[in-house]
Amino acid sequence: MNRDAARAALRDAVAAELALPLPPAIVDVAEMLAARGHGAATAVLFYGSNLRSGALDGVLDYYVLVDSLRGWYGPGRWLPAAANRILPPSILYLEPQWQGQTLRAKVAVLRADQFRRAMRRGGLDTTMWARYSQPAALAWHRDAASRDAAVAAVTDAVISAAGWAGRLGPAIGVANDYWQALFKRTYGAELRVEKASRTDSLMAYGGERYDRLLPLAWAADSLRFETLSEGRLRPAVSTLARRLAGAGWSLRHLLGKPLNFVRLMKSAYTFDGGVDYVLWKIERHSGVRMELTPWQRRHPILASPYVLWQLRKRGAIR
Repeated sequence: MNRDAARAALRDAVAAELALPLPPAIVDVAEMLAARGHGAATAVLFYGSNLRSGALDGVLDYYVLVDSLRGWYGPGRWLPAAANRILPPSILYLEPQWQGQTLRAKVAVLRADQFRRAMRRGGLDTTMWARYSQPAALAWHRDAASRDAAVAAVTDAVISAAGWAGRLGPAIGVANDYWQALFKRTYGAELRVEKASRTDSLMAYGGERYDRLLPLAWAADSLRFETLSEGRLRPAVSTLARRLAGAGWSLRHLLGKPLNFVRLMKSAYTFDGGVDYVLWKIERHSGVRMELTPWQRRHPILASPYVLWQLRKRGAIR
């Protein structure tokens, strides 16, 4: 299969996956997110553990793509728009009501063109293409052009991830071996709290999907490979190409955690609803409910030493 045919087939597979039906609550929250964007939203993507489980508990994970950050934030809110543009995405936490039930949603916001650029393999930030090489769904889109742009971006994410997997993975292996090797590297390059077995749970969901997409993505990336017995693959990656990929990944690994840390620091000032999100997470994991004063809510950084001391005293953190 030539490169163009492979890319078309991969795009069709991604489009079909993004179009899979979602629970009504997920769609309704996506429509609510689009409506609060003052007409700037172009697409709302849904991903994460709740997509895999179909449950509504925990936190629902969304990405809102917009064509104008100033349009999304509204008049006079130039500072959060600028912060979002300089270091995307920005995060907000919401607790929407749905049929008498309180849902929880963590929402990342960024411009659609920034989202597309973040899917390229040559970028130094690995977080977004790694995330969107995994299953996702298009919960809402403004029009056909917005849908097609989201499909194209996610297709690029799969190609980028598969390209790194082929160049960094084993010389010969089944598809699972390459994806496992890749996700272990991407998790290692980020600030994360998940256990090492996290990659196993990722692969357990949609394993056949990864088997199907890897050869298509390699062909779309012009990475030649052989198909051997028992589902094994052998990508045509030279020793020099592996060394160059290893050096390139070392740079991304070196920069990954500092970049995540800078994003966390930005979130301390721009995470809309972040205080409520953190308090909910603490209560969920420890059973300790912490009520903050209005001053503590207005000044979370200044208040944090006392709040942390109180949480430690009450056994919420150790």
